[in-house]
Amino acid sequence: MKQLTEIQTKALKDLICRIADDELILGHRNSEWTALVPILEEDIAFSSMAQDKIGHSLALYQLLNKLGEPDPDAIAFTRKEKDFKCCHLVEYPIGDYDFSLMRHFLFDKSEAIRFDLLSRSSFEDLANIAKKFRGELKYHTMHADTWLVQLGNATEESKARMQSALNQCFPLALGIFEPGEYDEVLSSENIFPGEKVLQGMWLDSIKIILDSANLSIPDIDTSDRSYGGRKGYHTEYLKPLLDEMTEVYSIDPNAEW
Repeated sequence: MKQLTEIQTKALKDLICRIADDELILGHRNSEWTALVPILEEDIAFSSMAQDKIGHSLALYQLLNKLGEPDPDAIAFTRKEKDFKCCHLVEYPIGDYDFSLMRHFLFDKSEAIRFDLLSRSSFEDLANIAKKFRGELKYHTMHADTWLVQLGNATEESKARMQSALNQCFPLALGIFEPGEYDEVLSSENIFPGEKVLQGMWLDSIKIILDSANLSIPDIDTSDRSYGGRKGYHTEYLKPLLDEMTEVYSIDPNAEW
């Protein structure tokens, strides 16, 4: 791209902040499974994926810093709840493992497609980051797909629990694709094709795996879409998590380790 206009810069910042905040918050949520998951292999897997997500958020916050925003630590640890642009899905506590696994499946499917689209972005710095992340997300989606198919076809209890988790998570997952005020700018400048395009590709992708898992996708037309997170209106769960995340930084922001 040529030198960014003011509206292009605002559109990019909004898009990058949405993605980075999702990654940061879900990374912290998934890290809460460390030493708690049902089997040892999942302890390693969820911890590794949580670390990846927090690493993704760091790279994206660094890109925001290049666009004129504060340094990554300040972005992550000093903003108020209303300044975060994460979707509601990532804010919820980990719950039982069926909920976290379904959230992992629905969210990472969207992220894998999002970064694939962004790898062709006209904004080169973002495209380069997306190309790097795609490889890690292949592992994330493979992990989720494998477990979903296994549990959906195992016992009546496992199938029922995964279907219940899908019914709970699906309306929340639709909030990932909450329209933004800069969608037309992002699309017209070939930065990102838009949330509507992403949602359509996501629905096609998850349906393939859900059919294989013998699970029924809820009717999108009758599902309540959990919007608001992209505009700073969050669930009751975000503020306590932010307080926990920022506790050490708040004691001494200038500390060096």
